[in-house]
Amino acid sequence: MGYKVAVVGATGNVGREMLDILAERRFPADEVVAIASRRSQGVEVSYGEKTLKATALEHYDFSSVDICLMSAGGSVSKEWSPKIAAQGAVVIDNSSAWRYDADVPLIVPEVNADAITGFRKKGIIANPNCSTAQLVVVLKPLHDAAKIKRVVVSTYQSVSGAGKDGMDELDRQTKAVYSLGELEVKKFTKRIAFNVIPHIDVFMDDGSTKEEWKMVVETKKILDPKIKLSATCVRVPVFIGHSEAVNIEFENEITVDQAHEILRKAPGVLVVDKRENGGYATPYEAAGDDATYVSRVREDPTVEHGLVLWCVSDNLRKGAALNAIQIAESLINRKLIEAKKKAA
Repeated sequence: MGYKVAVVGATGNVGREMLDILAERRFPADEVVAIASRRSQGVEVSYGEKTLKATALEHYDFSSVDICLMSAGGSVSKEWSPKIAAQGAVVIDNSSAWRYDADVPLIVPEVNADAITGFRKKGIIANPNCSTAQLVVVLKPLHDAAKIKRVVVSTYQSVSGAGKDGMDELDRQTKAVYSLGELEVKKFTKRIAFNVIPHIDVFMDDGSTKEEWKMVVETKKILDPKIKLSATCVRVPVFIGHSEAVNIEFENEITVDQAHEILRKAPGVLVVDKRENGGYATPYEAAGDDATYVSRVREDPTVEHGLVLWCVSDNLRKGAALNAIQIAESLINRKLIEAKKKAA
């Protein structure tokens, strides 16, 4: 007997990706329902070879749903996730609404799957920020081996992290540049075509942005509260795939060869690291793939035990949809939930 899965926000970038990945991975679902806002009611989305029509969130009864994949934004999740959980569905939320709640586990299955049992407190599990997810997948095995003290990360984040509007803006502006047309700025604070913007989310009092703050707080919650982390998050004119340049300082000695060996064995990581032209991964190669690619691993001579590396990942997959579905798979594999039909 399979599970009943609801995808809330099914007509958005991440929601559509969730439906694709559920089908790709042959998730044990007897029924999948597409849920969206009232204005998107009736919009058709693909699930494998099937076409689903989106149902309005306000009118849906979740009492028969086992797992709800929520990708409808923070304000919607704040209002609806507790209501849905109260009807007996486990909510796996992709927004930032619940990540910092002490009673809600923040999960990357390759890193801290054991913490998933905490979902029973509120019936909600949080997905991390896209830039955090790929980072901790890489840091976890290295931390286990040599204990990380400090991380300095600079991100190169694609416009899909800002949703369909971000992708549309890059597309429109690029065409405007080539056609000498009017270049309109709506979604981002400055033009994104042929430019980079060192600003993602709102500014905090200390001069950092909320995106940078998220990486710090989430890495500590998922991996280790003792790790010191500094982030600079930058939007770049790439459609899909986030990249990160990462400087890591360890307590114990670790060589490049040891790091290569550790990362090659790490779940969710693929090492592509040849010191030659093209011997590294870029977001173009990562798009559509599940792995977080690691390249350019080298020693950092400015600290006693330091490494520098480059990692790239599809932010719509590991950074969002794939991670949420892996959480759902973990719940099933660990026998933490049972299908309501079967239970009945």
